[in-house]
Amino acid sequence: MTATLLRTAADLHARARTGRRAVVMTMGALHEGHATLIRTARKIAGPEGEVVVTVFVNPLQFGVGEDLDRYPRTLDADVELAGRSGADAVFAPSVDEVYPGGEPQVRISAGPMGERLEGAARPGHFDGMLTVVAKLLHLTRPDVALYGHKDAQQLALIRRMVRDLNFGVEIVGVPTVREEDGLALSSRNRYLSPAERRTALALSQALFAGRDRHAAQEALRARAREVPATRARAEALSAIGESRAAADAHAVATTAGGPAAVRAAARLVLDEAARLDPPLRLDYLALVDPSDFTEIGDGFTGEAVLAVAARVGATRLIDNIPLTFGPFGDAS
Repeated sequence: MTATLLRTAADLHARARTGRRAVVMTMGALHEGHATLIRTARKIAGPEGEVVVTVFVNPLQFGVGEDLDRYPRTLDADVELAGRSGADAVFAPSVDEVYPGGEPQVRISAGPMGERLEGAARPGHFDGMLTVVAKLLHLTRPDVALYGHKDAQQLALIRRMVRDLNFGVEIVGVPTVREEDGLALSSRNRYLSPAERRTALALSQALFAGRDRHAAQEALRARAREVPATRARAEALSAIGESRAAADAHAVATTAGGPAAVRAAARLVLDEAARLDPPLRLDYLALVDPSDFTEIGDGFTGEAVLAVAARVGATRLIDNIPLTFGPFGDAS
């Protein structure tokens, strides 16, 4: 299908609405990750609904020395990909359309969560992001808005804003899309040279190492549940040679795992990447509670996010994966 290009909110508001409107917000330079968001939006909106993709490079999200001027702008290709993926319209407003009075004097504050991790590395970024998301939600008037899990802190803040400020919109998160080698799709990947891209793979490899360490820990926990509770049962298992394996599983499961082990496994990969040519320069590695993006402790149970940010050459990249921690003896 062909997407209609709209430049003003008036043109968008003039469109007839018969079903649900689903909005996918982007800064352009669309790739397969965005296409996945659009296809998901199409399913949610249904044949009677409408999918609108916004393309707006928001100057409020870029700090001093960041890549606003060189951020890729590929509107013609974006409109084509959006239509091919199921969008009905692409809303690509000018800066004057979004900020008619110049930079807004009243802005959304991201609060304490917006000062951690990405917020600490990029001061003011999340205030600018939430301000433009709030404006675009008002301008597009969706029933549902979709955002990628790759920007996990952004998604958490948008959900918090919508809840705290009573926006009448449903927020849907869509899993990260990766290339075959594991690198998370990003518009900034095009900045990487072949050598830099090889180094950049350490981000996803570190996350996978942490995930695999956690999976191994959970497997040992499951094995430990089979450890005999009585001496008689231990002696019975010993007769068939299983007691040592059970004891080893119990020892590892109870002493060598948890968040600290996940962090250590990921950190090892990143430390090795720091010695590559070109090197990876780590901004942060964090294992956090997604409700507020504070670091989790060893006794934590529930959903968590393992997140990483680093620079390779002049390009800054982020990635994350979800993990679930359960108490010993329970499946996670």
